[in-house]
Amino acid sequence: MERKGSAFVPHDLAAPIRGRGNGPLAGLAFAVKDMYDIAGERTGGGSPQWLAAHPVAARHANAVQRLLDAGATAIGKTVCDEFFYSITGANHHYGTPVNPRAPGRLPGGSSAGSAVATAAGACDFALGSDTGGSVRVPAALNGIYGIRTTHGRMDGAGAMQMAPSFDSIGWFSPGPGVLRRIGGVMFPAPAPQAPIERMLLATDACDHADGAVNSVLHHFLGRVRGMIPEPHPFELFGTAIEAWRDAFRVLQAHEVWRTFGSFISEHRPPLGPGIRERMAYAASVTEAQAAEARAFVHALRADLRRRIAPGTLVCLPTVPCIAPRTDAPADELDRFRTRTMTLVCPGGLGGLPQVTLPAGAVDGCPVGVSFMGWAHGDETLLDLAARLGPWCGE
Repeated sequence: MERKGSAFVPHDLAAPIRGRGNGPLAGLAFAVKDMYDIAGERTGGGSPQWLAAHPVAARHANAVQRLLDAGATAIGKTVCDEFFYSITGANHHYGTPVNPRAPGRLPGGSSAGSAVATAAGACDFALGSDTGGSVRVPAALNGIYGIRTTHGRMDGAGAMQMAPSFDSIGWFSPGPGVLRRIGGVMFPAPAPQAPIERMLLATDACDHADGAVNSVLHHFLGRVRGMIPEPHPFELFGTAIEAWRDAFRVLQAHEVWRTFGSFISEHRPPLGPGIRERMAYAASVTEAQAAEARAFVHALRADLRRRIAPGTLVCLPTVPCIAPRTDAPADELDRFRTRTMTLVCPGGLGGLPQVTLPAGAVDGCPVGVSFMGWAHGDETLLDLAARLGPWCGE
C-alpha cells in the first residue's frame, strides 16, 4: 500500500482491516498508534530496532479488538515518538508527522501520528495512549478532541507499556460526537456518573501558561457561561509545582528503564536526539530515588482523588503555549517539554481522566482547554465535550 501521508509508519497495513458488518461504529475508519498489536503485524513503538527484534502479533490488542467488534475499520498504523519518550512528535527514524492545522510547527507527541491523521481527515478517529500527556498534547496542538481515560479503567492487553504507574489508553476525534461514541464501546462496563456540581479553575496552572493561551481559555469559558457551573479559583499545585513535576519525571524514568532498559542495553539501538539523553537519565535513577518518588506519588494520588471528588471538574490550559516550530533549537524544545510536563503531570499523578477541547487559536495555531475529572468520571467528561463542542474553535 502506498503511504497515506506523514502520519503513517513505513510498515503500514497492506490493506484495511474491516470491522464487524454492524455495530455502533460501523462505517467509521480509525488509525492505530504503533504500540497496539494488530494480528499478523509487527509493533514498533517508534523504534525500527524494536520492530525488527519482535515477532508478528498473534492477536489484536484488546482496544483494537473492541473497536473492530463495534464495526469500525482499521486503516493504518501511525508514527509515534521513539519508545514514547518525548512530547514533541518528532521521530528521528520515521520523520515528524506534519501538523495540518499549524504547518511548520510540531504536532506534539507521543501519539503524534494518530493526532495528525485525525486532524488531516485521513480517518474518523484514532487510537493513542497517554502517560505524560501523549494524547492531550497532540490533540491540543492539532486542534482536535482527545481524552486520556482513568488509569486502569481499560484493559491494556496487547499494548506496549512505557511507565505502568501512569499509562492510560486514549483516543482522538475531529468532533465531540464521535469522541463520545467511542467511549460507549471502549469501556468494559459503565461506571456510576455524577452531575457536575463544581467547576474549579486552576489559577496556578493558568499562571504557568502564556497570556495569549489564557485569553483563549477565558474567552471560551465566557462563551459557555451558564452551561457549566461558574468556575471558582483553585490552586491545583499549591507551592509544590516543581515537586509534582520532579516526582513524575523520576518515577516515569525509572519505569521506562525497567520496560526498555534490557533491550537497549543488549541491542544498543541508535536512539534519536533527546531520546538518547532521556534514556541515559532513566538508566541513572536509583531504586532509592524511585522509592521516594513512588511514595510521593501514592500520597499525592490519594489527595488529588479526595480533592477532585465525584461532581467536581478542574479546568486548565492543556498546553502552556502554541506548538514550537519544527526547526526550534534544542534549548527551546527543552523549555517546551518542561513547561508542558508541568501542566499535564497532574492527570498522570492522579490517574485521572482528562478531556481536551479545541477552544480557539493564537496566531493561527490551535489552543486546547482541558477539563480534568474524578476517577472513573470519563463518561461525564465525554458528555461535557459533546455539550460544549458547538462553542469550540471560535
